[in-house]
Amino acid sequence: MEKVRLSVLGLSYSETQSGAYALVLAEEDGDRRIPIIIGAFEAQAIAIELEGLKPPRPLTHDLFLQFANSYNIDLLEVNIFKLEEGVFFSNLIFNHEKNNVVVDSRTSDAVALALRFKCPIYTTKEVIQKAGIIIEFGKDKENKDKSKEINIFEEDDSDSKTSSKKSSKKPSFTKFELKDLELMLKEAISDEDYEKASHIRDEINRRNLD
Repeated sequence: MEKVRLSVLGLSYSETQSGAYALVLAEEDGDRRIPIIIGAFEAQAIAIELEGLKPPRPLTHDLFLQFANSYNIDLLEVNIFKLEEGVFFSNLIFNHEKNNVVVDSRTSDAVALALRFKCPIYTTKEVIQKAGIIIEFGKDKENKDKSKEINIFEEDDSDSKTSSKKSSKKPSFTKFELKDLELMLKEAISDEDYEKASHIRDEINRRNLD
């Protein structure tokens, strides 16, 4: 079975399911994208790793990584091998003492673990033919959209005018010096306030690009 390698493009709010998010996977050697609807908890687990935030206490997927490392278990790859009635089926291929073990997994958990183990994500040609879509836009717009997609801590402005107004009032950190922002970022992560941490990280990254 020929495998197609995927990368994590980002996350965006689901326009069809309230409280859900769309995980967008991209074909590495092509233009197709696979959107997968996942829950808020799983989206947060993925976003935290994408944004490089380190929680003071291990989250579930971090604990799994620590457990595996303690027993010399390595995650070799993630395979999204089937799409049936709108549900993606995935498995994890582990290696332990020179033996490969295949474990079933929800796709959202599999991706969260793949990011932490830094292992490849694959699918099949059949799955990408069924679920793949081609999004055509300019390179500049793609980079802008990507940076927006992975920030799951913004308020969803698709439900009502009230939430739209609320989402436009993001906290401003422009008046703080860079050294103060770095301290505030550490405090926000320590308090597990990932929404605040995300905004501070965005401000630090913006200044580093200037």
